[in-house]
Amino acid sequence: MTAEQPQFIHLRVRTALSLLQSMIRPKDLAKWASTTGAPAVGVTDDNLFAALELAEALSDAGVQSITGLTIDVVEPGVTGEVGTLALIAQTEAGYRNLMELSSMAFLTPAGDDKRVRIADILAHAEGLICLTGGHGGLLNRRAATGRIDEVRARLAELAAAFPNRLYIELQRHGLPEEGAAEGPLIDLAYELNLPLVATNDARFEKPAQHQVHDVLMCIANSAYVSQADRPRASPQQYLKSPAEMIAAFSDLPEALASTVEIAQRCSYRPKKHKPILPPFNTGRGRDEAAELAAQAKAGLKERLKIVQPAAELSVYEERLAYELGIIERMGFPGYFLIVSDFIKWAKAHDIPVGPGRGSGAGSVVAWCLTITDLDPIRFGLLFERFLNPERVSMPDFDVDFCQERRGEVIEYVREKYGKDRVAQIITFGTLQARAVLRDVGRVMQLPFHQVDKLAKLVPFNPAKPPTLAESLEMEPKLEEAIEEDETVAALFETAQQLEGLYRNASTHAAGIVIGDRPLVELVGLYRDPKSEIPASQFNMKWAEAAGLVKFDFLGLKTLTVIDRAIKMIADKGVTVDLARLPLDDAKTYEMLQKGDVVGVFQVESQGMRRALVDMIPDRFEDLIVLVALYRPGPMANIPTYCNRKKGLEQTTYYSDALTPWLKPILEPTFGIITYQEQVMQIARDMAGYSFGEADMLRRAMGKKIRAEMDKQRVRFMQGAEEKGVTKADADMTFEACAKFADYGFNKSHSAPYALLTYQTAWLKANHPVEFLAAS
Repeated sequence: MTAEQPQFIHLRVRTALSLLQSMIRPKDLAKWASTTGAPAVGVTDDNLFAALELAEALSDAGVQSITGLTIDVVEPGVTGEVGTLALIAQTEAGYRNLMELSSMAFLTPAGDDKRVRIADILAHAEGLICLTGGHGGLLNRRAATGRIDEVRARLAELAAAFPNRLYIELQRHGLPEEGAAEGPLIDLAYELNLPLVATNDARFEKPAQHQVHDVLMCIANSAYVSQADRPRASPQQYLKSPAEMIAAFSDLPEALASTVEIAQRCSYRPKKHKPILPPFNTGRGRDEAAELAAQAKAGLKERLKIVQPAAELSVYEERLAYELGIIERMGFPGYFLIVSDFIKWAKAHDIPVGPGRGSGAGSVVAWCLTITDLDPIRFGLLFERFLNPERVSMPDFDVDFCQERRGEVIEYVREKYGKDRVAQIITFGTLQARAVLRDVGRVMQLPFHQVDKLAKLVPFNPAKPPTLAESLEMEPKLEEAIEEDETVAALFETAQQLEGLYRNASTHAAGIVIGDRPLVELVGLYRDPKSEIPASQFNMKWAEAAGLVKFDFLGLKTLTVIDRAIKMIADKGVTVDLARLPLDDAKTYEMLQKGDVVGVFQVESQGMRRALVDMIPDRFEDLIVLVALYRPGPMANIPTYCNRKKGLEQTTYYSDALTPWLKPILEPTFGIITYQEQVMQIARDMAGYSFGEADMLRRAMGKKIRAEMDKQRVRFMQGAEEKGVTKADADMTFEACAKFADYGFNKSHSAPYALLTYQTAWLKANHPVEFLAAS
């Protein structure tokens, strides 16, 4: 609290996470609170989607975060009798009850209505402060229609469940129902010795935003602005200043004082939590670290029976021991065991699993546990790109499964760890540029063809959709349309204010979280109507911040095609073992060189076919390079790679003096920095970095953090000069690394995907009938 005692605190703000009901974004609320000097803010969305995000944002702004929930309550036996209560977390136990109640509202059979029974409220009252719900409240409608005895009975019941924690809520938005209910409610408050509290159901920040918010409500309710009979918000539902609220409730100072009292009574806010992994039952009496070591060592022996070692056995054993030491020190043996377990289960049940993707392919331990299928030592993949002991963060394996049977693996995990401990992750759709133009145009009843034409003028970039402001700069015809037509100008002005707001909730395509306890103890749960599996109410970023550990179960159609083709080939008496597939099949490379790649994984596009013909690939490394380079930015290096490969251009390493340093690292890519791992190797060999430090350098370069870049430049230059590199050559190398780190690809990602490219190409080249039938 500030030195001067506040006279009013907002307790009933709704944010944009109350989907299509509010225009107030969490970061904007934190900025508003900080700017206006609000000592505390209470948010009562109709979910807990933003609970942790808000708590962190407000806390960072030096503002007390009060976490609440607006919840619809239904009373059995009373037809159509539904109203809201506002519940505010006073203690940690109260926040747990909020999570329970919010989860009930989404997960019960009537979850679409997000309702709970009054009995559920009464049973989960501990640690909660109850407000009677304002103009949409459970009691207001009865009070407004003279059903005072019913109101009195319900208040008595609530007062018993919330002793000294029940407040009769008054709101003055200028709505007729509020005026009719206020007198009876005040009388009952005095009669039953219950305190009053004054609130404002804020849905937008400024009075001038009311008309835009009205459009938002039309989008939410599939209505038109011109309709008379539709849901509307009051112009008074903005973030009023304390002075405005004091003026509005000047006759009830005790109701204003209650807002401060409630804020002072609240002692808990959601906080970030370290990762919480479920324990892995080894079944052998060993702890997780010992079990991981035993499985990895046994797995290494099995791997080296199948593949030709790329180095002496001691190299593999030393790398394995090094990785196991780091994994144990960082506390992640259980994570590796969990992932390995469900992958092994999938393979044992004939469910195709991908060879890996992402930085996890750089781990020898992962390879030994059959999490990945590429030998990291043979292909120069770095463990530190995956786990860095100098930057503690959770490992993250992305696992591809056969698209048709992915659900079976998820169901196995649910059965093993408990269905109440496994969930999907919520994700939110937003009103992006094209969509918001169409939505606003529809509710304003502008001609469809006109709005459609304008929406199609917005540049299309699925990787990074431009905003409306960016679109206006990129497409002059949009600016012309605004200048020529006032209705178009109004359309854009409204759309820009709504752009980026959350439109709907769904579930993340791949993410699954597994907890060590019922997840409702850590996060509220949500259910997408399209799925039977609950999801966390926090999105991926905030679910992980809350301590939930994410596992990615991706569906990949290519695995299904490969599996079908192999089974068709087996029906003809030929066995195909992908683990033993030679990577130097001449027939396969001849087909690739011709660009005959219809059906071949990730190289079917016209641009890829042209690159293959130009490159004349004759080794697996060429495919890894192509996957890494065929993206905006690096794509410009494809002609150089091809020319150098074919001897049409000399391969150089920046300068003669740098050749001894850079050639061992860049020779496989003809002097072109292609992979993030190469940047890390250069930093280690030339400037004396550890691989852990080199990963920090790569991250700083990729994110272009100026302060960190300046710090790293000094470190790089000193290390290089100590190794005898001239200042000019060190500076040239640092700049080259910084340029390529911005878009350099992770080789640990491109190598496994190149393997899928090769496998599908091999099947097509050697068994075309079965492959095309499977496709």
